[in-house]
Amino acid sequence: MSAIILDGSMVHYEALGRGRPIVFLHGWVGSWRYWINAMQIASTSFRAYAIDMFGFGDTTRDPLRYSLDRQADLINRFLEEMGIGKVALIGHDLGALVGMSFIRQWPRSVDRIMAINCPMDYDSVSSRLRTSTMPELVDWLSSRTPEAIAALSDASKADPQAVAASLAGLQSNHLFTDVRSLGVPSLFVYGPNSPAVITPSQEKADTLPNHMHQVNLEGTGHFPMIDNPNQFNRLMTDFLALDSGASPRELQMKEEWKRRVR
Repeated sequence: MSAIILDGSMVHYEALGRGRPIVFLHGWVGSWRYWINAMQIASTSFRAYAIDMFGFGDTTRDPLRYSLDRQADLINRFLEEMGIGKVALIGHDLGALVGMSFIRQWPRSVDRIMAINCPMDYDSVSSRLRTSTMPELVDWLSSRTPEAIAALSDASKADPQAVAASLAGLQSNHLFTDVRSLGVPSLFVYGPNSPAVITPSQEKADTLPNHMHQVNLEGTGHFPMIDNPNQFNRLMTDFLALDSGASPRELQMKEEWKRRVR
């Protein structure tokens, strides 16, 4: 286990590979652990980091640091302490929201972001996230396959206050209004079968600016990286292979990829 002390608090992380840096950010259910497969794929060309945010996994519990902005500050402090420059971010639900909050504050530090099952607004999130215990959320959101059970084995370590604080932040700010104008290439990926986050309609997807794009991975739910890792990893790899600054809409033109994931 690797850890770093930031402002008196222990932050757990894991790292694999060499090359340009990628930071994986987990969601409301689980920890860094469910990124293991994606990290292994990415690490063949990149230096992949996965961080447990405050209140999750083996990182310090501190309710004063559970807001989206404070979690984003954790990412910023981690990058500073590790001497990491401009990064690609890959975030899932909560992690995607924290990634967006990070972009809002430090847009020049992010080369691109892949945001998985990211709620576009408070009304896009099921109320069950605010009322269920963590074991109930695991049963509800995951496929309960042996792979899913292993990947989400740290879910019991999550502080429910950290989940609540992030949802309160989503309700109170205008995160996407701010981020849309900053020009950071953003790929929004949805598992249409997720019961927790509403997939934006095609009409909404069509209104995204040119540096943003939405892809729906049919047949997947709240954890596309667990439900269909081969499909997810192919999309991730192709997104990371785009030239710096390129629009993720270029993925639409890759007919080979479109055929592979159907």
